[in-house]
Amino acid sequence: MRAFLFIVFFISFTSALSAQRVCTVDEYVAKPKGTKDENKGSILLGPRRDTVSNEIITIPIVIHILYNTGQQNISNAQVISQLNALNNDFRMLNEDAVNVPAAFKTRAADSKIMFCLAQVDPNGRSTTGIIRKQTSKEYFLGDDGMKFSISGGDDAWDPTHYLNIWVCNMFGRSLGYSTVPGAPADKDGVVINWNVFGTTGIVKAPFNKGRTTTHEVAHWLGLKHIWGDDTCGNDDVDDTPSQKSYNFYCPVFPKVSNCSTDGDGDMYMNYMDLTDDACMNMFSNGQKIKMRSLFALNGSRNSFLNSFQCDSSLATGGPLPLDTIADVKSKPPVSLQVFPNPVKNQLNIISQYDVLPDGLNCSIYDVQGKKVYELKLRLQKTQFDVSFLSPGVYFLKTGEGPAKKMFKIIKI
Repeated sequence: MRAFLFIVFFISFTSALSAQRVCTVDEYVAKPKGTKDENKGSILLGPRRDTVSNEIITIPIVIHILYNTGQQNISNAQVISQLNALNNDFRMLNEDAVNVPAAFKTRAADSKIMFCLAQVDPNGRSTTGIIRKQTSKEYFLGDDGMKFSISGGDDAWDPTHYLNIWVCNMFGRSLGYSTVPGAPADKDGVVINWNVFGTTGIVKAPFNKGRTTTHEVAHWLGLKHIWGDDTCGNDDVDDTPSQKSYNFYCPVFPKVSNCSTDGDGDMYMNYMDLTDDACMNMFSNGQKIKMRSLFALNGSRNSFLNSFQCDSSLATGGPLPLDTIADVKSKPPVSLQVFPNPVKNQLNIISQYDVLPDGLNCSIYDVQGKKVYELKLRLQKTQFDVSFLSPGVYFLKTGEGPAKKMFKIIKI
């Protein structure tokens, strides 16, 4: 079975207008795994592998922006602000993490999951990871119409290597919805209303901190609502406390009900409740474990461990800007082999030249963009010790300008 999730907020008329989230769940039978649709266009790079301890998993995203009016054609800056919000929330780098109550601070977790805009499209060409398409549809319903070109939307990219996010105008006051693991390939992904996507540009309070997307991407990664979609229900996570139901707005801590097991009450600041964006600030350790389990050897998102679409150096067929062609001809890029990958102690770099007279600058960066090592390559084969690096994902950069190359390195 597959849950089809969407968030809708209604306007409540009191002395003032106030918005709240409501999340409903419909279930229907998903196509069996291994059907033609699920495997269509799938590209696997190398053998399947298991996750590495403390590995930072990076998920390529493609953003399908479907606009009927110019206002709905949101800016690149608004898209980037959402990407930043996702990375901050999933890595517990969000500034408001300091607001996690003391009772729950030891349970707050860095999921070690990150996101990038795809740099390589399904045909191997360069891409920005952002697709813009004008549609004749004034709005979309929660029936997946935005996921198909034939119905005014845009077709999904291979969901074994991309997280598809459709940004469009949803019917009424819908905020968005998500599929869950096991969904049909042509529908797999997340849908977000254009005016709650990101933290800058045209975003509507109180859903203006990107947490609608954080919430829905977490559904895509297998998390349930924190109350388990039932009175005092079970979300299949051990360290999230039992709570009677969902919470709206911004409750006051502690929020206790007859389902609470102690005086700390509800973890209403969890991204999987329905509070306002300003009141959400954490995933739990148990939720981290559950999300990361999808990438294990037999997990439904395991193929993302072999995704290369964040590495622009692997794109082919992209034309060079005219003002760089002369530079490239005078200084042809150096072809490199980098292995083994994953690497434990010794990393080898081999070029096609016996000697590099001027040397080739080479730097290693961590996922935060901090340079952790630098050297200059002068010989055809260079071997250097990377045993000092902590396990995780790094990026090896060689050269500059049009000759620059980037390699994703996994340290075990």
